[in-house]
Amino acid sequence: MSKKKIACTVCICLVLALLWGENYLVSFAIGRTSGTSNVGPASNLSEEAIRKIDENWQMQKQMAEEWREASPVETISVMSEDGLKLTGETVLCPDSSHWVIAVHGYRSNRKGLDGIGVYYGLRGYNVLFPDLRGCGESEGGYIGMGWLDRRDILRWIDWILEKDSGAQIVLHGVSMGGATVMMTSGEPLSPQVKAIVEDCGYTSVWDIFSDELKYLFHLPTFPFLHIAGGIAKLRAGYSFKEASALRQIEKAQVPILFIHGSEDAFVHTEMVYEVYEACRAEKQLLVVEGAGHGNSCMLDPDLYFDTVFDFLSPYVL
Repeated sequence: MSKKKIACTVCICLVLALLWGENYLVSFAIGRTSGTSNVGPASNLSEEAIRKIDENWQMQKQMAEEWREASPVETISVMSEDGLKLTGETVLCPDSSHWVIAVHGYRSNRKGLDGIGVYYGLRGYNVLFPDLRGCGESEGGYIGMGWLDRRDILRWIDWILEKDSGAQIVLHGVSMGGATVMMTSGEPLSPQVKAIVEDCGYTSVWDIFSDELKYLFHLPTFPFLHIAGGIAKLRAGYSFKEASALRQIEKAQVPILFIHGSEDAFVHTEMVYEVYEACRAEKQLLVVEGAGHGNSCMLDPDLYFDTVFDFLSPYVL
């Protein structure tokens, strides 16, 4: 075999190996049955913080179980724009027109926000917990990372308004759910969506996956994330660069409360300052000292929920 043929064969093999690797990365990151939710570095929390988080998590779990047992619970569904059956659950407060859509995080499901939903329920809110596409009982072969989910949240808003035409609606999301509600904020929203609470959401899918590519695989953004983003566009219907909470938040007109832990090593705390500065709507920022990723509500529940409901009080009447 000539040197030219050998070189061509080697190049072809390298390209095929690269494409195989990129397909693996896409499946790992957003494939329904691949990967794991434990993909970020652990936060550097104090022993006292870890103790409080565990203690309050147990308390919130018990509160949520008792709340669910005492409330009407119903499994519901809507169809997405692209024909997926999306499943959710409502925990109702009879005769109330206050609603919150509680949006879970990466590779979680609708039960993941019980510890937050219970505080709304005890304040007289109806709580709608959706399973995001590719998660829980909802259909979909790929996780939307908030970008595809933003359009799905609009379907859940429509579902509430069909059931309760006088509804006053809050969106509250954590982690990927936080990114989801920020991405939703840039869409045309019903005036009955009164406010948004986002907790530790990322600036964009590109930014968070760039961090994870370096942390998990020790690979640079170029060319790996560029190629993976193109493959994701073909397979899942969106590219990583277009999926930006930062750009969506610039268009938001609804009041937004931004929450983040000061010790978040996964969605770096710096990200919350970027989205907060980009927001032109009425806004407030809470950085919970000593909290890691997604556990601000467990480290200091009094501060967390007092801030949430004080923020909401002028908008949800």
